[in-house]
Amino acid sequence: MNFLESLKQLKAFARQDGAILALVWIVSFLFTMLLPQSAMGNILTFSTPFVVTWRLRAFRDYALDGHISYRRALAYSWYTFVYASLIFALAQYLYIRFYDSMSLVTMMSNSIKAFGATYEQMGINETQMQESAKLLTSLTPMELTFLFFTQNVFIGCILSLITAAFGMKRVR
Repeated sequence: MNFLESLKQLKAFARQDGAILALVWIVSFLFTMLLPQSAMGNILTFSTPFVVTWRLRAFRDYALDGHISYRRALAYSWYTFVYASLIFALAQYLYIRFYDSMSLVTMMSNSIKAFGATYEQMGINETQMQESAKLLTSLTPMELTFLFFTQNVFIGCILSLITAAFGMKRVR
């Protein structure tokens, strides 16, 4: 299989598995927004690297006869996170825009206030915290969605380094 065919195959599997990861994130987001006292949202969020590693190993075993290099595993993981972030951003935008625009901003502002002592120990004064909480309320749904999208892609890049290491398997 040449390079372009293997890249097409990798992207196709990453799209499918990105949809699975996005579904996990959407359910986690809904648990967090609708049942904030429940720990299920956090548990699903923290399951992200395990889901990606599970799907990476399935791709490796099903499509690549059980062998994948670190570089290909890294590319697969990164693409999976990007596709999941795109789907999740669409779901978040629809939720914020049409369903409940203020509860997310209120929850984030309350978190900033709740961790005020921790932020002060880091050198951030109270006026900076109030300004950041005020800034959150001024963001449009598209800006909030883009903020979360970039955060998910950045965290996905970092997690890809780890998941690729756990999913790779060299030919002996």
